Amino acid sequence: MGDPRLLRVSRPVTAFGTKDLRALVADMQDSMLAARGAGLAAPQIGVDLQVVIFGSNESNPRYPGRPVVPPTVLINPVVTPLDAEQESDWEGCLSVPGLRGWVPRWQRVRYQGVDIEGEPIDRSVEGFHARVVQHECDHLAGMLYPMRMVDFSQFGFTEVLFPDLAPDADD
Repeated sequence: MGDPRLLRVSRPVTAFGTKDLRALVADMQDSMLAARGAGLAAPQIGVDLQVVIFGSNESNPRYPGRPVVPPTVLINPVVTPLDAEQESDWEGCLSVPGLRGWVPRWQRVRYQGVDIEGEPIDRSVEGFHARVVQHECDHLAGMLYPMRMVDFSQFGFTEVLFPDLAPDADD
């Protein structure tokens, strides 16, 4: 947090299936795995492109009890709320290490975009999956989750808010 690259609006990807795009996605996947993240956006590793990855085939230790989100590479995404219902929940971010905040998000969304080959993706999701997608796509618009918060009394260090969570869960 504080790096100006995280506040920029990302550029759309125009070439798909390329060696460079595959290398970017592989780098993002390695970075997300190493940090045990739920997702990662290209701007978080200094790349100004509309690429996000999220999900895993396993539960995420940073978010115990949350459902598994399928592994996805989403490029040039568009996120549309499916109704007016929002819900708040705790979020963390690899770009805001060691902190969590209570963040309102649309409960149900449709996301559209393309995969690494340029093939269309069109999914309607809810709950934690919807939250993860919105969080990652916010990075493409230069937005970090604290910018969405409405009550900063619900913002603090993970180790204080969640003492039972593994001590290194937000490093």
